[in-house]
Amino acid sequence: MTLRGLGLGLGVLVVALLLGRVARALVSSTMRWRGRSEGSARVFGRLVGWMFVLLGVAALLTIVFPSVKPVNILGGVGVISIAAGIAFQTVLGNMFAGIVLLARDRFQKGDQIAVEGHRGTVVQMGLTSTSVRTFDGRLVIVPNGTLHSEVVTVQTGFEHVRSSVLVELADDADLERARRVAVEAIGDLSAVLDQPEPEAFLTTIGTATVEMELRFWSGSQQLETKAATHAVIAAVLEALRREGIQSGSDVVTIDAAAGLRELLRPDPGPSLRRPGPDPAGSVR
Repeated sequence: MTLRGLGLGLGVLVVALLLGRVARALVSSTMRWRGRSEGSARVFGRLVGWMFVLLGVAALLTIVFPSVKPVNILGGVGVISIAAGIAFQTVLGNMFAGIVLLARDRFQKGDQIAVEGHRGTVVQMGLTSTSVRTFDGRLVIVPNGTLHSEVVTVQTGFEHVRSSVLVELADDADLERARRVAVEAIGDLSAVLDQPEPEAFLTTIGTATVEMELRFWSGSQQLETKAATHAVIAAVLEALRREGIQSGSDVVTIDAAAGLRELLRPDPGPSLRRPGPDPAGSVR
C-alpha cells in the first residue's frame, strides 16, 4: 500500500459517491415522471446509489491493495452473502419481497388495503415492512413477505366500488312497487353515483318475508362507502314508510284458542282443589 495508491483509491471512492447521488436522483425523478409511486421511486433510487458505493469500495480495495484482485473480492462477497443469507433469512426474504412489491407498484402510500384481518391506510412502504394505519387509529407493521404471499385487498385500487344493503319486505306487499320506490330513493342521493345506476333485486324468500338486495356505487374510500350506505338505508326506509310499504319479519306469532289454553294450563294438584260434596250425599 502506498500513499499514492491510497489517495487515488479515495479519489475513486469520492467519485463513486458523487455518481451514486446523481444516479439516485436521476432514477427517482425518472420513475416519478413515469407515474410510479413516491415510495417506489425513493427505494429504487437508493438501491442504485448503493450499487455505485459498493463499486467504489471494491475499486478502492483493488487500488490500495494491488495484491487483491477483483475475483478475490467477488469471492469474498459471495461467501459473505451466503453467510448473511443463512443468518438473516427472514430479513432478506422481506427485503426481496419489498423489491418485488415496489417494482409491481400495485398499491402505494395513501391506498387503503386489507390483509390478514387488518384494514387501514398505507402510511409508509419500505424495503422490509409496510406501515398501515388502521381505521381505528392504530399502527400495524406488516412484513413485506406477508404482503407478497397473502391475499391483499386494495380497497382504493379503483376509483369506485359497489356496495349492497339487504331489506326485508312483507311477502304480501307490492314487491315491484317497493323495488321502484327503493331505486328512486337511492337515485336522489348525492353520495351515490348516477352511473352505474343503482339496482334492486328480490333475492330470498323467507317464512313471511321477501329479501330485496339494493346495489349502488360510490367512492372507494372507506368513509365514502360508509356514508353512502348510511344514506341509502335512511332514504329507502323513509321512502317505504311514506308509500305505506311494510317491512317484513320472519317472527311468526301464534294465538292459541281457548281450548288449547285450557289444555296447556298446568294441573293445580289435589291440595289446591276446592272441597265439594261427598259422592254419597253426606256433608263432612
